[in-house]
Amino acid sequence: MSSVSRSSSRGSVNAEWSSRENKLFEEALAYYGEGTPDRWLKVSRAMGGTKTADEVRRHYEILDNDVKLIESGRVPYPNYNTQGAWN
Repeated sequence: MSSVSRSSSRGSVNAEWSSRENKLFEEALAYYGEGTPDRWLKVSRAMGGTKTADEVRRHYEILDNDVKLIESGRVPYPNYNTQGAWN
């Protein structure tokens, strides 16, 4: 089974994100915090250029919106099966 997430960014040519791309994205976001000049370009480059700066920015906006919906209670927390995940 492939580990690919599909961003809901309509109109994006490269809307699928592999688990590796998501991991690189997360690591680059942690490194290039808010307020970093040219943040999305730097995150894109840190990911190896597999996504454009616009795709990276849009992916972040979608995830940020998802978190806000969950935290507001408008969307329930995902029910992940984590039994034994850290054993």
